[in-house]
Amino acid sequence: IGDNRLGGWHAYRASKAALNMLIRNYAIEQARTNPGFIAVGLHPGTVDTRLSKPFQRNVPDAQLLTPAKSAERLLAVLDGLTPDDSGKCFDWAGREVPA
Repeated sequence: IGDNRLGGWHAYRASKAALNMLIRNYAIEQARTNPGFIAVGLHPGTVDTRLSKPFQRNVPDAQLLTPAKSAERLLAVLDGLTPDDSGKCFDWAGREVPA
C-alpha cells in the first residue's frame, strides 16, 4: 500500500490489502492455541516470467529474479522467521513490507 504512487489496478490492490488483513487475523487467531505458529505474506520480487514481461522495463537487472532464485530467497526468509514475525509480510530480501 505504501509504495502506490500511480493509482489504478483497483481490484488487484484491494485484493492485496484484503490478503494482508487475512494473514494478520489468521496469525492472531492461531497464536491463541499454537504459540509457535507463523503466518506471513511473502513478496517474491519481480520474477522473470511471461506474466511479468510487460512490467520489467523499469526493474534493475539485479532485482529481476529467476523463479529458482526467488524461491531460494523466500525459503531463506522463512528459515529466519520467529513467531514474533507472524502476521507480517516480507519481501524476497527479508525486509518487512508495510501493510
